[in-house]
Amino acid sequence: MSDGAACRLAWAALALSVIGLLTGIGLEAGLLHRTSVLGMLGKLTFLAFPVAGLLIARRQPRNRIAWILLAVGAVVGVGEASEPYAEYGLDHGGGLPAAAYVAAISGGLWVPAIGLLGTFLVLLFPDGRLPSPRWRPLARLSGATIALAYATFTLAPGPLELNDSAVTNPLGIGLLEPALKWLFFALPVLPLCMLGCAAGLVVRFRRAAGVERLQLKWLAAAGSVVMSSYLALMILSWRYDRVGGAGSPPWMDVLDNAVVFLFVLIPISIAVAVLRYGLYGLDRLISRTLSYVVISGTLLLTYLAGVTTISRLTPNDSSIAVAASTLAVAALFQPLRRRVQAAIDRRFNRARYDADRTLETFRARLREEVDLDAVRADLLHVVRETVQPVSVGVWLRSDAERTT
Repeated sequence: MSDGAACRLAWAALALSVIGLLTGIGLEAGLLHRTSVLGMLGKLTFLAFPVAGLLIARRQPRNRIAWILLAVGAVVGVGEASEPYAEYGLDHGGGLPAAAYVAAISGGLWVPAIGLLGTFLVLLFPDGRLPSPRWRPLARLSGATIALAYATFTLAPGPLELNDSAVTNPLGIGLLEPALKWLFFALPVLPLCMLGCAAGLVVRFRRAAGVERLQLKWLAAAGSVVMSSYLALMILSWRYDRVGGAGSPPWMDVLDNAVVFLFVLIPISIAVAVLRYGLYGLDRLISRTLSYVVISGTLLLTYLAGVTTISRLTPNDSSIAVAASTLAVAALFQPLRRRVQAAIDRRFNRARYDADRTLETFRARLREEVDLDAVRADLLHVVRETVQPVSVGVWLRSDAERTT
């Protein structure tokens, strides 16, 4: 395929994703009367996957990562449009044509969407090639597992479980029922394939150096944020549903929808890593994010503790507690920011920390040094340590140039 044809195909995949998502949102609002702002924005968030795929395909049309992202976007778009169409046609007696067929085809679309992201995207990142030929059997097993799992959901005879409806699967093949029962074992194999592909990513990271190592760090950072957020949400849900014995509070529902937006970090990190735009800013990004979280949390706890303590001492005037806590937080901000940023830079942004220490040492010696040759030598050393240029030199004007 030529580069022009690849670009047109990438635009077509993006258009399919956009049309599918917008159609699904329109069908939910118009036919099912389900209107949730967070829900709609959460669905539109998944457009980041095909958009990142398009950006990569325009620069690197031979990179398989671009086409995985575009395929995931197209599958999600088709699934989002098919689900409300089939639900209205089957559950609400809408009489929509081929609603049962649409339900049968779209019922298992989550398998290729999740499967491609969890296997091939991880295994082929960042250059679209396997870490080594020995990983080819795992790639073939992953592809076969995804195909068999989707075929099982699509061709299994029996009722289609879609909300309150139980319509017989029009694509079900009764003769394949004995074999399809065995094919259901492909579904548990898929997580094992994902673990194997994750192991391939770890092996690639251990062997990588330079640019490739930074690319892998971008994906690892984004994946860590998404996974830790969902893990925290699962723990909170278990706490309220199991231990508390009551349903989740309203803010949990809002948090559940908000966490969906974190998925946008995955395609953004992939686009940054593959296109190498802002690739070297990861350490700075991590250090700034951690420092803002620590500072904000500390100031918030200080404010709440001050308001609570002072309110108990002055129960008749709550404004004193608010004013005193606000002044305490304002006075604490700058010293806390400097200390926290220095501590985090020392751990997560070592290059910046070492550069700052080198400049501080040079600044202290410059106040006491009077020998010009010694100053020049120190300056050259500082520039080499902090900026790390290919070559460095110092030009000094002669006495004749200074007089003219």
